Amino acid sequence: MMIPCNDIRQAFEKHLKLQVQELKQRGITPYLVTILAEDSPEQLSFVEIKRKIAEKIGAKFEFVHFTKPPSFEKFAGILKKYASDPKVTGIIIQQPLPMCLQTDSIYNYISLSKEIEGHKAKSTFLPPLGLAVLTAMKYVYLTSDQHDHEIFDMKKDGIELRKAVKGKNIVIAGRGATGGKFIARALSLLNIPFLNVSSQTPEPEAYYKEADIIITATGKKILSPEYLKPGVVLLNVGLRKQGEKLTGDFDESEIKNIAAFYNKTPGGLGPIDVLYLYQNLIDATCMQNVHTTTSH
Repeated sequence: MMIPCNDIRQAFEKHLKLQVQELKQRGITPYLVTILAEDSPEQLSFVEIKRKIAEKIGAKFEFVHFTKPPSFEKFAGILKKYASDPKVTGIIIQQPLPMCLQTDSIYNYISLSKEIEGHKAKSTFLPPLGLAVLTAMKYVYLTSDQHDHEIFDMKKDGIELRKAVKGKNIVIAGRGATGGKFIARALSLLNIPFLNVSSQTPEPEAYYKEADIIITATGKKILSPEYLKPGVVLLNVGLRKQGEKLTGDFDESEIKNIAAFYNKTPGGLGPIDVLYLYQNLIDATCMQNVHTTTSH
């Protein structure tokens, strides 16, 4: 069965729009700055998705684009400028960065209250991608009413999800800094055991064959029917090109009669990931204006 990510997305968008409207009634607007440090058609398309969502929900969006990689000093200066602007409530750095800027220390120039992607070790915010995966797991294991498309709440849903997947073999394929790492962090925060495999893992297929849940974040085709047991749950966030078409880490036509649940790619968990980024932005805006807002 295909997880209805589009229904979840639509309900989530409405939820975000209402929150933004309430903030604007108090004279406050969530304001996201997205910074891209090189000229990348693929990354520009991801930025455009973020811009469109901001427009839909009523948030302010600013895009800073370097067509050529800047020096570290110039890039840090831009980050400091926006981090010190009280109107800006969230800052993201579009990944991956050029080699000359690839260091975790780059996030030191963004305050904890505005670093809404969860890159910093003591971040206030959970990684949006991890929350998107948990939302899919909630739909599979906690949703009694198939029309219930509520977003994932760590406090309300976390304990119940941990109970629901107890004893299940969970495999995360991929350890990338913006993929598998974020998913692993989300599961770890809920004390949900999993096995993380990568391209360096000998014979990962052996682990896939035993898995009840496989979460893929590789950008390569890694799953085929012979690696899967009937009733497996397949959740994909990886994206790859097959000819002129974008697809995920498995071919849906091959697995749809084997998997109990799966999500389509593209248009599956990716858009939900972006919506959680905006939920983090709204939460950040509320925290930065605590004297004039109420918690949501």
